[in-house]
Amino acid sequence: MLVNEKVKNRLRKCMELVQIMSLEATAREQQLDELAKKLQALVPDLTDQYTSFKVKGRYLNTKVRNMHAFQISLIDGIINEFQEPIIVDIGDSSGTHLQYIAGLYSQNKNIKCLSVNLDPKAVDRIKKKGFGAIHTRAEDLHKHKIYANIFICFEVLEHLIDPCRFLYDLSSKTDATYLIVTVPYLKNSRVGLHHIRAGREDYVNAENTHILELSAEDWKLLAIHAGWTVVEDRIYLQYPKKSIWRLAKPIWKKYDFEGFYGLILKKDSTWSSRYADW
Repeated sequence: MLVNEKVKNRLRKCMELVQIMSLEATAREQQLDELAKKLQALVPDLTDQYTSFKVKGRYLNTKVRNMHAFQISLIDGIINEFQEPIIVDIGDSSGTHLQYIAGLYSQNKNIKCLSVNLDPKAVDRIKKKGFGAIHTRAEDLHKHKIYANIFICFEVLEHLIDPCRFLYDLSSKTDATYLIVTVPYLKNSRVGLHHIRAGREDYVNAENTHILELSAEDWKLLAIHAGWTVVEDRIYLQYPKKSIWRLAKPIWKKYDFEGFYGLILKKDSTWSSRYADW
């Protein structure tokens, strides 16, 4: 039994090493490596990024930092439209992205930031970093009459019971101009609910449960239907397309996600206004 555990641990370490190499290669290939270094200088410690687990070790730190670099690269494309941008991070778990934004852009701009999270522990973490935070469900955000130029919503839609209604409420009941979204990248849509698939009897919550895991095209259609137009969309893969580490693709596909899908959305009621049952 002990021998089997040792073998499993060695195999796990080998797999993690392959994943690390593929993450580092794809960051170079997608030109996210320099931005990731800047983000690390701004926020060196990601240990308490999430409530449900600690970000420790080279693998998790590389994975999370790359994902953050991808997300921040989406913001970079539109924040310069505003001299005094007001940014609201929906589903913010620790204030890390607001630290990035303030560190990268506050020299030339007067930036106002606010976070929203259902988890009171996350709200406390954010407030301790000096940012404002509201303890509420993402779906209820529009009820707080918050003004923003840019909403950011990273790895949130897949956790919501009704992401379509959430997107529509943001487009029709808030003053925001843009919404930036990232979700797990899948080629084919599916229902998540992996705790049910695995038969786990432990309690789950909004942070650790995916409900809908849609394809890029389906997320795009849903956003358009809910009152947004797609300004830009990008795919970040956790493996490179050109180096030997592209062979890590099956590992990511089986044990995690191939990557993440990002959307820069702008209000446009062309299609939502044609739907009579809102």
